[in-house]
Amino acid sequence: MPERIFTTTLDANTNKIYTRRTQGFYQQLRRYTGIPLLLSYGLIPWLNINGRPAVLFDLTAQKFHILWMSFWPQDGILLAALLILAAFLLFIATILVGRVWCGFTCPQTVWTMMFMWAENLCEGDRNQRIKLDHQPWSLNKLLRKGGKHSIWLLISLITGFSFVAYFYPVRELLTDVIYLEASAATYFWVLFFVGFTYLNAGWLRESVCKHMCPYARFQSAMYDKDTMVVTYDSKRGDPRGGQKGRGEQKGDCVDCSWCVQVCPVDIDIRDGLQYACIDCGLCVDACNNVMDKVGYSRGLIRFTSQHAMETGHTQLLRPRLVAYIISAVIMSGLFFFTVATRSPVSLDVVRDRGTRLFHTVHNGVENVYTIKINNMGTVDQTFTLSVEGRHHYILKGHHQATVRPGEVYVMPTRVWRAQEEQSRPQDTLEFVVKSTTNPDISARQKASFIAQAKIASNAR
Repeated sequence: MPERIFTTTLDANTNKIYTRRTQGFYQQLRRYTGIPLLLSYGLIPWLNINGRPAVLFDLTAQKFHILWMSFWPQDGILLAALLILAAFLLFIATILVGRVWCGFTCPQTVWTMMFMWAENLCEGDRNQRIKLDHQPWSLNKLLRKGGKHSIWLLISLITGFSFVAYFYPVRELLTDVIYLEASAATYFWVLFFVGFTYLNAGWLRESVCKHMCPYARFQSAMYDKDTMVVTYDSKRGDPRGGQKGRGEQKGDCVDCSWCVQVCPVDIDIRDGLQYACIDCGLCVDACNNVMDKVGYSRGLIRFTSQHAMETGHTQLLRPRLVAYIISAVIMSGLFFFTVATRSPVSLDVVRDRGTRLFHTVHNGVENVYTIKINNMGTVDQTFTLSVEGRHHYILKGHHQATVRPGEVYVMPTRVWRAQEEQSRPQDTLEFVVKSTTNPDISARQKASFIAQAKIASNAR
């Protein structure tokens, strides 16, 4: 068989895809997975917990609020761990059932599906849209096209506004935008995401999946012969043609091309597995509907594996899959344990930056520090500061503070040590903060203590 060469063009008239609507199990599954995701995306910024947004990435204050917890830059390791865990879960799903993430829950797919719904609503199904595009401009065409683009822009505006609301309290954002009191940067980012939503979901669509998404490029490295993917049964379907019973040997495929017409990435699954296939299952629904009409059994196109096509059996547990599952379970356990046992307070100790490293006071040596207590919890906490070390250290000044949630309390303090206890020019001590209501909420930070003996030694 000669090698097939696929070409593409930038001409919108020849490259435009007109998808056909279809009904079936996978179409309903896409709807039931997409709608909750859309509702969550749009409604979460409006939820409040303890007087603040339930999810807010406050870049100005350098803290992230997620439900009942607050995270700070030093918690960045948790974000990295979460991303690694998500990658492993994606690998597990890919090995098991191919690119179902792309077909059912990827934002590009969900938003494209919403834009296609608006297109069908205003312009009709596939044949009506083709006919409308070939008609000369008229009032009817202008109203239909205008209605479609108006809905697209409305969806894009809601999308852009909702995205910025994850970084800017939504009620303040709405008020500032309406009364033109928001900053230029705020308007820029809202319009930026409006424009890219309109471009990606309205115009680029399948080009993002086929040419821009890196996942499509390395998915084949995770597939094996037992991966469940959308597959055409060529033994049953070929040779393709009309219905049987006319003296010519024909397969079950009636060559109606519905599987191609419903495909959002415009591929023919009958040509075999292709990197652009997102495993959305729409071709399965379309083919099953045709099989029902002609009286053939369903499953000519179905989710199955290469082994199942050859032997009728699929091996569920494979060494690589088991390794991924074990790794994901271990990482999940470590991640949730770290989050659950994470202390809601952090302590930062900064030595005095003055010209003198120490002060001689009342037959002793005194060092000055700046203490920063960060309350990462959700309620007010009163903390007591103490110091521990090899010698007898005494804290001077105020050493108790009530810190509000999300606040960093700055407390200057002095530490004194008796002169006769000097044994080394420099020693190490440890500052400790503890909650007065819950001693388990505590934090420690080591710091150096500079003694006069070091200076005297240098002077000699």
